[in-house]
Amino acid sequence: MLTEEHVRMAEEMIRKGYDEKKIKRALGLPEEEFKLALEVARARIKAKDKFSRTDLWFDLEGLRYATHEVVANYRGRRLKEQGVESIADVSCGVGIQLIFFAKHGIRAVGVDIDPLKIEFAKRNAEKYGVNIEFLVGDSLSPDIVEKIDAELIFSDPARPPEVPERNLEDLLPSPLKVYEAYREKTEAFIFDLPPQIRREKVPWKGEFEYIDLYGHVNRLTFYTEPLAKAERSAVILPQGARLESNPNLENIVEEAETPGKYLYEIPQAIDYADLINELFHKVRGELKLLLREKRRILATGDEEVKSEYFKRSYVVIATMPFHPVRINDFLRKEGYGRATLRMSVPEEEYWRVRRKIEQGLKGEKRAFVFKVRDLAVIAEPLDQ
Repeated sequence: MLTEEHVRMAEEMIRKGYDEKKIKRALGLPEEEFKLALEVARARIKAKDKFSRTDLWFDLEGLRYATHEVVANYRGRRLKEQGVESIADVSCGVGIQLIFFAKHGIRAVGVDIDPLKIEFAKRNAEKYGVNIEFLVGDSLSPDIVEKIDAELIFSDPARPPEVPERNLEDLLPSPLKVYEAYREKTEAFIFDLPPQIRREKVPWKGEFEYIDLYGHVNRLTFYTEPLAKAERSAVILPQGARLESNPNLENIVEEAETPGKYLYEIPQAIDYADLINELFHKVRGELKLLLREKRRILATGDEEVKSEYFKRSYVVIATMPFHPVRINDFLRKEGYGRATLRMSVPEEEYWRVRRKIEQGLKGEKRAFVFKVRDLAVIAEPLDQ
């Protein structure tokens, strides 16, 4: 049986740069267990700041699908506040999300078809000190469905790594099949969906909650109607700020041709949820939309606006036609020692552009360089 000591030893030796042969001799494990110890160790190293614990159990696939602890805790808290008392996770993997449902006092049952993932989930539940009932089996099979007694069904299905377009049918298990299997037991379902999926492809009424973690969209959680608070929402974590759709609001979103005195980065989740109008109403500032790209959304204005909904706020130092040499000249003259690029540049061009902008910079100050159409916008963060 693979133990914590085996994994810790493997992790320590990997960090020190030992090759696999030396690690295998030191662990003294059979080939299959050795490979698993190596993978768990590598997954722990890769996990970095995803969890508060460094001794969790997952292979690389389990890590890929494991919910970030901040997100898992938020969702557990939301369901507890909504009065949920019992939940079944019918694709629980290594169990992180389910553990945080249990930590908020919700009775939890976990199902997975992979015995190894269930073993890891049991160990992780023990680490966090929660009691969960686990079942190994196909969550869609009649015998498993019969055993489930919970008021809410949760599913975070596996996503194919590369498909042209996200569809419910491609997820494993498909939310369509999960809903069909359990709909006679409950009307309350939660599905973890790819954020890129088009909302019209989801056939049920409910809430699309886009979760933004540290400035990037992390999850789309769909709640069927009994649990829905709004049609669309965005949650900004770790701050905990929440924004909900309101169809009765007047559209006040205007586009700016040039930047004002301040720039504001809008979290991706707000854009994914189509809540920019709701955001502009919420912050009550004279804002205009300056840039809306897949990876970057910028608002601007001539007055400083403070809000927990912004990813980051900046004061504009200069604008000029976008030319790397001219940008570099300005940064050197103004004593900037570092430049952080915030722009969409073709991958093959990125390093060439970056080298030209940063060449010869000396000094203590740091500039952020944005590209807005044909303009370079040079700014400093307000919290610098």
